Amino acid sequence: MDSAWLVPLSLVFGFVAGAGVVGVLAVSARRGKRAADVVSTAVPDGIDQVIEALESAGVVLDPSNNVVKASPGAMAFGLVWNQALVHPELVALVDQVRRSGDPVAQELELARGPFGDANIYLFVRVARLGVRYILLLAEDRTESYRLDEVRRDFVANISHELKTPIGAVGLLAEALQAASDEPDQVRRFAKRLTKEADRLARITQEIIELSRLQAADALTKPEVVDIDHVVAMAIDQNRVAADSNRVEIASGGDVGAEVYGDEPLLGVALHNLVANAIQYSPKGSRVGIGVTNADGIVEIAVTDQGVGIPEDDRDRVFERFFRVDPARSRHTGGSGLGLSIVKHVVQNHGGDIRVWSQPGSGSTFTIRLPEASQAAQASLKEA
Repeated sequence: MDSAWLVPLSLVFGFVAGAGVVGVLAVSARRGKRAADVVSTAVPDGIDQVIEALESAGVVLDPSNNVVKASPGAMAFGLVWNQALVHPELVALVDQVRRSGDPVAQELELARGPFGDANIYLFVRVARLGVRYILLLAEDRTESYRLDEVRRDFVANISHELKTPIGAVGLLAEALQAASDEPDQVRRFAKRLTKEADRLARITQEIIELSRLQAADALTKPEVVDIDHVVAMAIDQNRVAADSNRVEIASGGDVGAEVYGDEPLLGVALHNLVANAIQYSPKGSRVGIGVTNADGIVEIAVTDQGVGIPEDDRDRVFERFFRVDPARSRHTGGSGLGLSIVKHVVQNHGGDIRVWSQPGSGSTFTIRLPEASQAAQASLKEA
């Protein structure tokens, strides 16, 4: 070949080769961008602010059904765990919308947490959010379902329990009138009258508290709760009663455990358990509070060395107004509502409570709650 053609041919070959390389790089860049879009957790502009402002539960899912954004309400209801939807029913609705493209709305009854038998009733709406994402909104309807039950229970509780102290107050008032000329009798009847009045006030307050727990969702303002602080509060609130009964309170176990919920309500539940343990413990004994945090579950165990609970009564101790020893309850002023309140507080937090007991050796009540996930803590801090 003539050497005069070598230079032009080389230039043409170089241009073609360079264009090919540029083309390959451009195609690779486009594919890389598409791949990055697929794995990206960014949501469309403005969605973050909308989710954070929702009072109800809101969840945004990517094409792989990973949760890329969840409102504090979704965490409080236990709908999300480890960046995934917990309930298969919700996953099925999301898949249906992804296949059909049409929004759906459905009312569902779902488990409150990973264990326990408490349920929540949600009105769920699912729709596409742009091309890639799915938006799930859930509105709590539990209160409306509970309302009729609460009304029936409240009336039954009032008629069943308040008639006894009210009758006692009436009889003592008559006795006071008849013994008006006997100072010793007047003082004795007045002391009993005061005791019955205090019991009546306590029962009324506990019925109101129990009705409130049943009537509405307790987690109106959920937050990450430090279990160490809850334990410290329960010990402090029961210190006087423990000292007067010469009962030692000891605590231990894992530190730094956190759950998602309402700190004052969890404090009431643990206070009731510790107060019961002290009440049924012999003088000179010990009440222990132990915390365990493992496998996403936080356990708080309250152990006493008291009289124990007969096997036939263990399944009934959380019933309203049930008393293992009615005579002792009358002597101590117990209403039989404390453990029922504990049960409802724990269930409202998506957990459960268990009891182990052996007559003559003591009892252990164990509260089990879902641990606050990192996603829950992050969503709460952003809200």
